[in-house]
Amino acid sequence: MTDSPFPDDIAELAARVSNWGRWGDDDQLGTLNLLDDAAVRRGLACATTGRTFSLALPLSADGPQMGFIKGRRNPEHTMFTLHMAMGDAPGAPAWNDDSITMGTQSCTHWDGLAHASYGGHIYNGFSADSVTEHGASRCGIDLVGAVVSRGVLLDVARANGVDRLDAGHAITSDELDAAAELAATAIEPGDIVLVRTGHMQLFVAGDRRAYAIGAPGLSLDTVEWFHRHDVAAVATDNLIFEVFPGARTDVILPVHFLHLVDMGLTQGQNWNLEELADDCASDGRYTFLLSAPPEPVAGGVGAPVHPVAIK
Repeated sequence: MTDSPFPDDIAELAARVSNWGRWGDDDQLGTLNLLDDAAVRRGLACATTGRTFSLALPLSADGPQMGFIKGRRNPEHTMFTLHMAMGDAPGAPAWNDDSITMGTQSCTHWDGLAHASYGGHIYNGFSADSVTEHGASRCGIDLVGAVVSRGVLLDVARANGVDRLDAGHAITSDELDAAAELAATAIEPGDIVLVRTGHMQLFVAGDRRAYAIGAPGLSLDTVEWFHRHDVAAVATDNLIFEVFPGARTDVILPVHFLHLVDMGLTQGQNWNLEELADDCASDGRYTFLLSAPPEPVAGGVGAPVHPVAIK
């Protein structure tokens, strides 16, 4: 490991959860290595009814970005070919084509492991300089491939007896345990965990600003929980992923750095878990087959995803 710019307690936590070298010195996938055949079969066994749930937000100019992060633009849709006829005859066959300009992490997405660095390194000790203006030459999102496993919804809001947690609510490991108890499910290595806070309700209701400026989310207390349970990836239903504003004033977004740089744990944001959560509460089943491969953006440090849960 490298010298840490973080306070001693966070540096010590980073050392405890580090996965550097666990899957070899050349590993660029991190915890996605846990997506083995057994994890996929466990997910397949959950798909008993055929009910499907889209967990993605529309790619729209009215997406969750409010301009707070430079360059992270909501999708801009443009028609560049409109009714291009193949010939002059009335009713001739014709084509329409369109394009999208967007930040790769502007809507429902995965953060790749090259998204963050500290101490001059990204995950597994690769140099931060491996990410250039041309993209990531190490730990790029295009290396990820298929992301299919058993998904587990941890509905922290429901486990707390509320529809939506307040912005600034710091989710603890005890709350994750309570949500797992509500789900009557033991987390197994290779599971993909979806953490519901209910914050997505603000965005769906049209209050984009409230959705963007703060969030309930995962706290530093949960980092060892995810490491201990060998979770393959984790996604949440908010813009920021971790709690914001956080309890600490001496470090900003520490969970991002420990997950991505030290653990090699892929993170997802802006996942709409509302319909899935209602169904899970209705039938008491909080596990499902999850298919969520990122778009293979060459050298990308993140990518849009259209996750689908199948029950």
